[in-house]
Amino acid sequence: MRTGTAGPTRWPTITKDTGSFAVRPNLADYEATRRTFSWDQARNELSGLPGGQGLNMAYEAVDRHVVRGQGGREALRFIRADSGVQSLTYLELAGQSGKFATVLRELGIRRGERVFSLLGRCPDLYAAVLGTFKNGSVFCPLFSAFGPEPVRQRLHLGAARVLVTTRALYRKKVAPLRDSLPDLHVVLLVDADGTPEPETLDLAELMAAAVPLRDIEVTRPDDMALLHFTSGTTGTPKGAVHVHDAVTAHYATGRFALDLHPDDIYWCTADPGWVTGMSYGIIAPLVHGVTVVVDEEELDAERWYRILAEQRVTVWYTAPTALRMLMKAGPDKAAGHDLSALRFVASVGEPLNPEVVMWGQDVLGLPVHDNWWQTETGGIMIANYPAMPIRPGSMGRPLPGIEAGLVARDADGKPLLRDGEALLVNDPDSIGELALRPGWPSMFRGYLNEEERYRRCFAGGWYLTGDLARRDADGYYWFVGRGDDVIKSSGHLIGPFEVESCLMEHPAVAEAGVIGVPDPVAGQLVKAFVELRQGYGQSEELRLDIIGFARKRLGAAVAPRLLDFTPSLPRTRSGKILRRLLKSRELGLPEGDLSTLEQAPEQRP
Repeated sequence: MRTGTAGPTRWPTITKDTGSFAVRPNLADYEATRRTFSWDQARNELSGLPGGQGLNMAYEAVDRHVVRGQGGREALRFIRADSGVQSLTYLELAGQSGKFATVLRELGIRRGERVFSLLGRCPDLYAAVLGTFKNGSVFCPLFSAFGPEPVRQRLHLGAARVLVTTRALYRKKVAPLRDSLPDLHVVLLVDADGTPEPETLDLAELMAAAVPLRDIEVTRPDDMALLHFTSGTTGTPKGAVHVHDAVTAHYATGRFALDLHPDDIYWCTADPGWVTGMSYGIIAPLVHGVTVVVDEEELDAERWYRILAEQRVTVWYTAPTALRMLMKAGPDKAAGHDLSALRFVASVGEPLNPEVVMWGQDVLGLPVHDNWWQTETGGIMIANYPAMPIRPGSMGRPLPGIEAGLVARDADGKPLLRDGEALLVNDPDSIGELALRPGWPSMFRGYLNEEERYRRCFAGGWYLTGDLARRDADGYYWFVGRGDDVIKSSGHLIGPFEVESCLMEHPAVAEAGVIGVPDPVAGQLVKAFVELRQGYGQSEELRLDIIGFARKRLGAAVAPRLLDFTPSLPRTRSGKILRRLLKSRELGLPEGDLSTLEQAPEQRP
């Protein structure tokens, strides 16, 4: 492994010798693959329903492996809270999901009707997801940490017919509101133990009596399969509609961006209530026939290192928040754990700080590969690939089959058009709104019952992501910020992520959140809120030292002029820093209902 210059960054490029990989990367020649790849080619590598009757996510994820004689392979490996292990083969998962489909059918749930889950990571979830697809119904996951009102709101907006949940979650979050959900036909409890709550059914009892569905419901590529609600930080949550053809993108991106091979032991730490936990915690890895590790518990540094070592995880897909928490725990936590099986680490959920990339190299023996996508894109769009040099802090380069660009915007943030076509920003390192040419298989096909809102996402032949980015001379994209997060100070556009990443390089700084605050002269001033590492105490001397540190690296125009220490930064339930809440507190504005707060789109702050 060698380093070289990294273009517009203070960090060295990481170049890897692909000949040293335990498994040859799937995307060994990026440029050649981009020239020859097509989505039809990816579709042809899938099976399709028997007899050419259509395409179904569940068949591609499970049943086709059984048909090919690979049903005895381990599909799911559940790590219980007590560290006990429960495994399911592809044959067993095919049977369990087939039984769930039968349960739905016998309950009168038809194709196109919505099945919701309010569950953590448990075996029942996986049978429910795949069984819903087999029945031709639509699956919608909910984040189990949501409060009652966000749960009710999504069940209502999605016209939920079925909810699969636990006794405790039902009692706390659904039962008191059940009368306000007239569409909710049935609630299935996964832990009823023979004594379900009033107006609920015992799922285990129904599954025990069910015979696996013999014939999967015929579904076409453009039939609705998934409904993912974006987070609703402002206004009503949006229900992004995805179709069965999204499995084509899950397959291709799992291959190219996550480098999945059939013999991999794969662990995605994302919560199944969000799109990452669904697309890359369930569908993509199962389509590739790998063994998927599922941990029932939440983040604990010692436990996570133990799982990586004991389960011989080879590909790990996690989040910057989690990696920074491992960094904060110190390198000693990793010592004594054999991580030699690990060959690829990737991260998503928010921008990946360059320091975390290098921490991975130092502590895990592997750099962390960032990638970018949104709930609306349904799959990874831009990534750092196993066989390509990493530029720490960069999102990477577009996937084969994905055309990305930067659209110029006017002073009000609207796209600039000429003769109906969007004007693109082509100069290296200039900022524009990240945009994608429509047409990839996992692209959302609408917002549920909000056609006008959907149309506003497109202009001049492009899908507008709402993220600002820049592209260097070599085609690497660099995240600047959400359009409404970018700070405008004395004529400069300043991305909070760049400032936060720089602050984290200071030895005293564990985490940082950056916002713009009003100023009558500059328009906005950059203000930072900093969590300190253990062993450091707040002082005026340290405050000035951190500001000076940032000025040397970023320049006076970009570095924070104001800095406050904080014992903890406000975060969403999934761990992302809430800049909007920092700004509300700074300006003395109402903070709203924190129980609903999650970032939207999910994949970027």
